Amino acid sequence: MKKPELLVTPGSVDELIKQIEAGADAFLIGEQRYGLRLAGEFTREEVKEAIRIAHEHGKKVYVAVNALFHNNIANELDEYVTFVEQAGADAIVFGDPAVIMAVRETGAAIPMHWNPETTATNYYTANYWGKRGAVRAVLARELSMDAVIETKEQANVQIEVQVHGMTCMFQSKRPLLGHYFEYMGKNMEIENRQGAKNMLLHDPERSNKYPIYEDANGTHIMSPNDMCIIDELQELVEAGIDSFKIDGVLQTEEYRLETTKLYRKAIDLCVDQPDQYEDEKEDLLEAAEALQPEHRPLDSGFFFKETVY
Repeated sequence: MKKPELLVTPGSVDELIKQIEAGADAFLIGEQRYGLRLAGEFTREEVKEAIRIAHEHGKKVYVAVNALFHNNIANELDEYVTFVEQAGADAIVFGDPAVIMAVRETGAAIPMHWNPETTATNYYTANYWGKRGAVRAVLARELSMDAVIETKEQANVQIEVQVHGMTCMFQSKRPLLGHYFEYMGKNMEIENRQGAKNMLLHDPERSNKYPIYEDANGTHIMSPNDMCIIDELQELVEAGIDSFKIDGVLQTEEYRLETTKLYRKAIDLCVDQPDQYEDEKEDLLEAAEALQPEHRPLDSGFFFKETVY
């Protein structure tokens, strides 16, 4: 049985080194100007350093070039794609077709992972982009377990699935944070927690708290719960899913490292000792729950929600 890749999102080069020790197989890094919702900002020198260190340990580094590009940034893509290739990255993660054009125009020989966030929902579309150069599709977080498995069975490209972390519910290129607060008035309030990068949007009607923040890519509102299926990996492993991603955006380094260790153990048990995994998976879930901040409950995302037509 194939062991899926464990992909994580380090916040720094120092954390990447610790993540290697924690058991990660691959890393998604980049800089805010070109990549969406990264756990940390990596300068070009840091990207090169991260790639060098990862390769020394037999690990992979993927560089995020998946932002929504206006013309002024799109005109920079040829140069940035060339840099990423020369730095030795193992793949570029993209959503905007402008990145494909940049790869073609520069002649860069670098694999591409297609990640349009919410629209990678079926194998037909995944295969469409596979014919245009993508070697992997990053599936939308809104898919059920059955849909994920069906996509994997029919896809001609690798399939990556998020197994832990936040889901982005809303993004706008505009800086809407202040405007949104003003518009919602008494219905919601923004609570500043531990600095400008950790704010919560309160919805008292649903008793939910949504992480919200702004950066160079606009405004991002995240899910009220964190996804966690550490106790439901068996079907995905048996289906041959190529990569399991832990999204560590808006989390601490300590949290990301401990979560990586838990999933490393879960994946190894699931593949090498499936009966032992069945015995220990509830303990693994309890350990994951113990890491959670009080305002970030865990759930299984959309994996087991019924589709309504």
